[in-house]
Amino acid sequence: MTAGTLIVIAKEPIPGRVKTRLQTEFTPAEAAALARASLADTLAAVQATPVGRHVLALDGQPGPWMPAGFQIVDQRGDGLAERLANAFEDAYSGTPMLLVGMDTPQLTPALLGTDWAGHDAVLGLTEDGGYWCLGLRNPDRRALVGVPMSTDHTGADQLARLRLLGYKVLLLPMLRDMDTPEDAATIAALFPALRVSRLHQRLQYSAAPGLLFEKALGGAQVVATGIDGRRVPSLCEVDRWQAPADEVDRLALSRCEGPVLDIGCGPGRIVTALAERGIPALGVDISPEAVLLTTNRGAPALRRPVQEPLPGEGRWGSVLLMDGNIGIGGAPELLLRRCAELVRPDGLVLVEVDPDDSLDDTAPIVLHAGGRRSRPLPWARVGTHAVLRHALAADLLATEDWRTPHRAFLTFRRSPATNTATASASLTATAPQVAYR
Repeated sequence: MTAGTLIVIAKEPIPGRVKTRLQTEFTPAEAAALARASLADTLAAVQATPVGRHVLALDGQPGPWMPAGFQIVDQRGDGLAERLANAFEDAYSGTPMLLVGMDTPQLTPALLGTDWAGHDAVLGLTEDGGYWCLGLRNPDRRALVGVPMSTDHTGADQLARLRLLGYKVLLLPMLRDMDTPEDAATIAALFPALRVSRLHQRLQYSAAPGLLFEKALGGAQVVATGIDGRRVPSLCEVDRWQAPADEVDRLALSRCEGPVLDIGCGPGRIVTALAERGIPALGVDISPEAVLLTTNRGAPALRRPVQEPLPGEGRWGSVLLMDGNIGIGGAPELLLRRCAELVRPDGLVLVEVDPDDSLDDTAPIVLHAGGRRSRPLPWARVGTHAVLRHALAADLLATEDWRTPHRAFLTFRRSPATNTATASASLTATAPQVAYR
């Protein structure tokens, strides 16, 4: 005897609603894409199994991933146990039924077509303590309602309930659910031909750089390298980012004139140190995690790219590019021009440069975290010689070049010609308003 009806119980793969445990390594959209691929693999295996009926018990709406030949029934009931019981009732047409979830894309038609003659039920357990399939001859709410779901003993409890009811149970081979990043990586390695495995492989080498920066800010070990594989030390020092400002940081901050704008503030150690000195300061960063960490320290921060309008344009006493942030965007000259726009005419631009004076590398970098690698990120690694050249083109004049054994800094002020031009432009811009009054 084999099942006459195969049931797949699934959620519509919407970002944020499915595979939330994958989001420690993947974005909500990526996690949903993996769920969609896993569901497509599952539906394909079910479709390829010769039975009388294919049924999808769906929470949500069908999408392009939905193959032909499935009857759709809406999930109903409070809690998973009730939804499973109702799915059996809604799909019943007088023949035995086998129900599977969407989390074991490695299942096969051979498994689904197992002969369970002489048994009243069939159960396939999973490695995490759950189960991937349940087969019943007839709907029976007693077999499901009240069984604790989503625990590490759900499978054992389900088996005990079936036996308590006097069912003779056939156990199918144990499978691994795809719930965590480790699960996804293992399934992808063991079953590389699956849709979900191919997608997982692509995602491993195309992570959003922002996601891996978020992981770094959360304390994960993240390594930045050039395309050539060389490490980028300033972007690998997660512990130093998280710690309070050190002696070298404080030495740099002693040059600052308030108010101070810290571009690429990260978790906020510099803005916090300035606040402790009584110097008004604002951090800006594109990372929501960085802004949250900074504000949790009691320091102000704004989530915004430096290229977009910022508060106090042209009135900052100092603008900071610490920790190699001169590399942001991979175009140091453009970034320095932007700093010149932000700082007041007599203000200071402080730049931490690479200790290698001759370094001038504007090739993209790649971030590595766990098994994932980011898409190339525009970045520049530049030492003193290149920064001086870019600053000159941005009408910034070097006023100081100083270093410690492992870090190097330059300070700049706007050239008198730039200040004169800016003042003239300002007068020109305001002249019509004065005349109008």
